[in-house]
Amino acid sequence: LEGLSIKTISKIGGLHQLLGLHEYGFVAVPRDSIQCLPEANGTNKLGASFETPCGRLLIKPVEYMEMISSMKPELWATLADEVPAWVSDKRNKTSVDRTIKWLDECIVSSPVGGAVFGAIVGGSSLEERQRCAQEVARRNVSAGYWVGGFGLGESMNERPALLNAVIETLPEEKPRFICGLGLPAEEILQGVAAGVDLFESTYIYHLTLGGFALTFPLDSMEINASNLASSDVGSDLRKINLRATVFRKDTTPIIEGCTCYTCQNHTRAYINHLLNVHEMLAQILLEIHNTHHFLGFFRSIREAIKAGRFEEFRKKFVQSRCDHLAVASLDVGFSQTRLV
Repeated sequence: LEGLSIKTISKIGGLHQLLGLHEYGFVAVPRDSIQCLPEANGTNKLGASFETPCGRLLIKPVEYMEMISSMKPELWATLADEVPAWVSDKRNKTSVDRTIKWLDECIVSSPVGGAVFGAIVGGSSLEERQRCAQEVARRNVSAGYWVGGFGLGESMNERPALLNAVIETLPEEKPRFICGLGLPAEEILQGVAAGVDLFESTYIYHLTLGGFALTFPLDSMEINASNLASSDVGSDLRKINLRATVFRKDTTPIIEGCTCYTCQNHTRAYINHLLNVHEMLAQILLEIHNTHHFLGFFRSIREAIKAGRFEEFRKKFVQSRCDHLAVASLDVGFSQTRLV
């Protein structure tokens, strides 16, 4: 609604023709986590409200379906009334009622082509999450389920119960797709353990924007705690900050043995230079590496699931992070003692 008109995109032939990406699949979800988070207070019975760079927009189901019809994505999720974790029980119930109503409206005006993911909301209420999941499952949507409303204020401790309340209600043969979760140990592995199949995340985008590069091990989660204290400056065992001066003369790649274009052709010192002179190539090279590494992380997850050792993989990954944080806190305490 902020860019090319719907009619223009439709005349061109959809996103594939517009962007020239004919061999790629597109998924449309009613939330742009980078810029356009849902605005619960602005949403009403007519449609969902979003805060965007151009101001607040109210998108009605009929407008949303016109957008879907013009873009022609392979997968699309129905319009949802997403609410943050702190809203009242009444507002939670209303969000579920609206989402189910909009689901019916979207299905009725569904375009030809494209598989439908039914939206599931419910905030931080187990009962409303289950009710919404039951109602959406009853509609027998064609492709699967889009679990919305996460990454909007719920704590990491309460998330497993909310995820389980939804996943256990849905048919096993259809995929579950989720927005808003991206941290490898704290969110992705938690989602996979609950039964989530697909993730939409802005984690890589924000990581790259900050000048960070992913460095956590993919093949083996066995990490010697005694070596953690000597890891890269600015590292939390998951990523390194390539803006740090320690990398100014570092002629090694981001990760030794990484097969991405960035690591095969450039050094930490070069990317450090590009970042510090605000050259846009820095973000391109970083995003290439981070995307490659993150996809490798998901490949490791799939391999662990196939081998029947996902829980072992998950525990080792989380434990290695906890060990590193513990060692790092001891180092800080020791340094403070020496200063005193």
